[in-house]
Amino acid sequence: MATYVAMAVGAPLGVMLNGYFGISGFAAVVILAAAVGLLYARTRQDVSVTAGIRAPFHVVARKIWPYGLGLALGTVGFGVIATFITLYFSAHSWQGAAFTLSLFSIGFICIRLILGNTITRYGGVPVSLICFAIECIGLLIIWSASSAWMAGMGAFLTGSGFSLVFPALGVEAVKQVEEQNQGTALGTYSAFLDLALGLTGPVAGWVAGYYDLETIYLLAAAVVALAFILILRIYLQQRAALPRT
Repeated sequence: MATYVAMAVGAPLGVMLNGYFGISGFAAVVILAAAVGLLYARTRQDVSVTAGIRAPFHVVARKIWPYGLGLALGTVGFGVIATFITLYFSAHSWQGAAFTLSLFSIGFICIRLILGNTITRYGGVPVSLICFAIECIGLLIIWSASSAWMAGMGAFLTGSGFSLVFPALGVEAVKQVEEQNQGTALGTYSAFLDLALGLTGPVAGWVAGYYDLETIYLLAAAVVALAFILILRIYLQQRAALPRT
């Protein structure tokens, strides 16, 4: 969640710093913040490791890949907002792109803080389905937005929906392996998010160049809908496996 707190504060703060100090001053502040983070990280203790027989990587990956793929597909919405929302606003001659990024992060943070316990109460799969539905609606609102405030509302909903995707599916992913392999499972699962972010920018950029900026948000909504279908299939399989009374 700390990442999205930084986004919520960093977007408008970056605009302000750039206005006062220019790009050089802004870059210096970023470097200084990174150095402080590095120094702080060096003071943290190592995490204890659970002993036991480790399963090969490919075995772990085979067990958790559906949840990782769901995470990757759901991450596309975040990727297109973080990468292209400024260009989207500029293309429409709107003001407030930085604030829209903050709205995305505020939605993310609020839902994580208020509804984070729903994963424990209802399970990761049902929660992720609701999250994907909300994220998809948010992206469709951005795609069809006729004003900056409407795009901001879409970004808020997208952030709210994406908020619990990682922990909800992550809980389910680590359940698929033994305790001593859960670190590998979580690391592999997290890599799907990084892969999605790495691919979203170039692919969405190609789509925007070939079509227009609106199209990337429509396609992102379609990708999130695919995530919903994938996890819905898992949900139905889990329901079918329950003992009948």
